[in-house]
Amino acid sequence: MDNEPIRFETKIAVLLREDLPTWQRLNVTAFLVSGIAGTRPEVVGEAYEDADGVRYLPMFRQPVLVFEGTKEFLATAHQRALQRGLEHSIFTQDLFATGNDRDNRAAVRAVTTAALDLVGLACYGPKNAVDKTLKGAQMHP
Repeated sequence: MDNEPIRFETKIAVLLREDLPTWQRLNVTAFLVSGIAGTRPEVVGEAYEDADGVRYLPMFRQPVLVFEGTKEFLATAHQRALQRGLEHSIFTQDLFATGNDRDNRAAVRAVTTAALDLVGLACYGPKNAVDKTLKGAQMHP
């Protein structure tokens, strides 16, 4: 039936370090989810169109849940995502000092996995795996 609620077997979630200023939280969230949209076309819905026929870009077809946690919790969640083989994007403190994609990738490449100074991560995958990865995180206020 067309008016039945749509249920998703997958989840998109963002985890942000709790001490980031608001502008950084918004910026980091946008960057992190772009990695999901860019690599998983099935998560993007159809284009929008208003009553006058003006078309707008498509968006994710499912909600994006945003959580927050401590620096230590981000490191834990990152390890959980790696252990589960869960697709995820990361944003490190170093990326606030770069100004382009090439320098961003170089900044991440220069640091070992264990030493990454994470300020955010976004993950996409089966609901259960995402839930276990972020277990203990608080919903963003």
